[in-house]
Amino acid sequence: MTKRTQLKLATVNGTELIKIEQVVKTFSNAAGEFTALRGIDLTLNRGEFVAIIGKSGSGKSTLLNMLTGIDHPTAGKVLVDGIDIYAQSESKRSLWRGRNLGIVFQFFQLLPMLNLLENVMLPMDYVGMYDVDERPKRAMELLRMVGLEEQAQKLPRAASTGQQQSAAIARALSTDAPIIVADEPTGNLDSRSANHIIDLFTELSERGKTIVMVTHDSTMTQRTSRTVVISDGQLVNETIAQALPLLSQPLMKELSNKAEKINFAPNETIIRSKDPVQKFFMIISGKVDVVLHGRGKDDLTVSQLERNDFFGEIELMRGGKSVASVRAAEDTPVELLAISREDFYWLMGESPLTEKAIGNIVQKRLDEQKQADRRKRKRLFG
Repeated sequence: MTKRTQLKLATVNGTELIKIEQVVKTFSNAAGEFTALRGIDLTLNRGEFVAIIGKSGSGKSTLLNMLTGIDHPTAGKVLVDGIDIYAQSESKRSLWRGRNLGIVFQFFQLLPMLNLLENVMLPMDYVGMYDVDERPKRAMELLRMVGLEEQAQKLPRAASTGQQQSAAIARALSTDAPIIVADEPTGNLDSRSANHIIDLFTELSERGKTIVMVTHDSTMTQRTSRTVVISDGQLVNETIAQALPLLSQPLMKELSNKAEKINFAPNETIIRSKDPVQKFFMIISGKVDVVLHGRGKDDLTVSQLERNDFFGEIELMRGGKSVASVRAAEDTPVELLAISREDFYWLMGESPLTEKAIGNIVQKRLDEQKQADRRKRKRLFG
């Protein structure tokens, strides 16, 4: 095995790639100390398209610097493919970064005296990848992929902002890095150009690249496979962020402290039909079946809920006992996040937008259950 091969990460989609363990970052200046990251734990898998969102000053760019090996954590570890990147010397970490990370900056960072083709070729030269005669061909293939083949000889100042960002993505791909990191890549683009960038990232993720995108724009997360929310240097519970996206970040953070984790074995009942419902549940992992009971074996599964779905809201919002049973699916255990009835009512009062959104889902689910009940009666009685 060559040294170059050893420095390059293997690509097996779905397996753990990046593990951040209890990372703390504190900055010191004349005004005193400021802690930007407060004990971050985060695991990212190969082939994921992950958005890291947070308000200005929340710590998202600092977190990105930890992931890329650009800045040292005050405490904690950053493991990539099982290797502690901060246990390496600066020179080795720099070479590792050049071969395993493609970085896309908000302000492009293209060298103004080089044309787009030459900018894309630059990282290949830095890390010594590909034969010298092969580099122009590979760079042109990458520009073609991002729709810039005809712009290859342009200097950056002669290209539009969207074209410059596309060129920056081509440059990030020039060493075939398995990880692409993008810091506010759509922040200076119009909506059409921004959508084009997200299209490219989605395609790259489908090809096996791990994409980590920092953004303050929550609308950019609608097409990512996962969203990580950071607030005041701490990660918000991902299940809450995905299940209840209309909550403000402070409310997400507060709800994280109120929620408890509960586990159920396969096929175990979580809510029994005609029983009072005392909790609001969000699914961390696994699947649950919503079941209407009939005579004998005539149970009817109305729906199956998966990760980041929620249940229990119908009875809590409408009152009364459960209209159906909810149980863990037969093939897998279920991990849930639960909040009490009192905390659910508190949350609805604090977030009218969330209350309205859940109310719409309640009505939709009630309509689905009525239709399912009619089908069941028709099947039983003709």
